[in-house]
Amino acid sequence: MEARAAGKALLRILALLAAIAALMLLFERRLIYFPQRALELTPRALGLPYEDLALRAEDGVRLHGWFLPFEGSRLTLLVCHGNGGNISHRLDRALAAQAQLGTDVLLFDYRGYGGSEGSPDEEGTYRDARAAWRWLLAKGQPPGRIVIFGESLGSAVALQLALDTEGARALVLESPFASIPEMARSAFPFLPVWPLVRTRYDNLAKVGRLRLPLLVMHGERDSVVPFAQGRRVFEAAPQPKRFYGIPGASHNDTYLVGGEAYWRALREFLATP
Repeated sequence: MEARAAGKALLRILALLAAIAALMLLFERRLIYFPQRALELTPRALGLPYEDLALRAEDGVRLHGWFLPFEGSRLTLLVCHGNGGNISHRLDRALAAQAQLGTDVLLFDYRGYGGSEGSPDEEGTYRDARAAWRWLLAKGQPPGRIVIFGESLGSAVALQLALDTEGARALVLESPFASIPEMARSAFPFLPVWPLVRTRYDNLAKVGRLRLPLLVMHGERDSVVPFAQGRRVFEAAPQPKRFYGIPGASHNDTYLVGGEAYWRALREFLATP
């Protein structure tokens, strides 16, 4: 009797785990993307010069972005942001980058974020980044002055953009992960759903094809993307490359906790011929 009861209990647990796994796969995108429509701040509210951008992806989806010029700039930072919020939440980083690096900054929202149409998916985010790249080229900026920057989920978007285009100055990946399945295995070790995840964003498989100078930056106390995954992405990349572990930083406070040392690492990397 006890063995039979234990068997039934085990079956109930397995059924519950299977149901949880099925729900996770059903709502996969909702576990990856956390867009916010409302823009909480604008460059105009801060008194900043800017261009309001109406971009169009290859599949016709209309996207929104901001171009923030900086007088005397010799580089442009094309920012692929993370999976939450929208570009209004990246204005503080953009301002800090301009003050510390003296660059123009292009911020754009993926489909489904901020003022951009549609809803996000992996291929769509890749198309969105290419639309931002094309806008810079149409504006007359040579590829050699464009630095592609990706944070968190944006690291995968930025890496794909670097592979899809030619001639960019460099690629900077902040808090990159190995892949979405690897993140699922790390976050839910008790649920073997990772082989079934359809969204890939497979940085580890792609980075070996990179042909740009690479800087990987990762908070040493990152509580979202394991530090070890950032190291794996870096180690799989070809030269030239640099790695900077940000002492004391977690996932969303990298440049704040990193302070001057964070910006110095970026300046030194961008100054390398």
